[in-house]
Amino acid sequence: MDIKDIQNLIKFVSKAEVSEVKYKTKDFEITIKTPLAGSDAVYAQPAVYHTAPQAVAAPAPVATPVAPSEKAEAASDDSKYVTIKSPMIGTFYRKPSPDKDVFVNVGDEVSVGKVVCVIEAMKLFNQIESEISGKIVKILVDDATPVEYDQPLFLVDPS
Repeated sequence: MDIKDIQNLIKFVSKAEVSEVKYKTKDFEITIKTPLAGSDAVYAQPAVYHTAPQAVAAPAPVATPVAPSEKAEAASDDSKYVTIKSPMIGTFYRKPSPDKDVFVNVGDEVSVGKVVCVIEAMKLFNQIESEISGKIVKILVDDATPVEYDQPLFLVDPS
């Protein structure tokens, strides 16, 4: 089962409004649970057998609270921008490898199909391409941090 199949399964489970689905094959098992049927939150817990033990990742930094007036101003400013979202769960990387330059910086022009980042999922590095043309306004995720499915990664000004 590849990552696209897993993503499609997660979408199907969230639309079907079921609370839990288990899928098991000879060497692969996945359980998808939703806290309440019909909720938008979907959790996937893949279990892959015959793999080496993994190092425990450091917890994500805790964000400091922002005043409500600042949030309202940021929301009104960001409404004219288009968001590039993560198509999968994994680790976000701005560079193709540690010794290379970043794919995009704030102010760079992107076109449809241009690679903007890489997301590592299950030891596979997936290139994420822009689905819109425009100018990168903001990078919303730090390099080498975990990202969730549908998490905003970049803000793009399409004008």
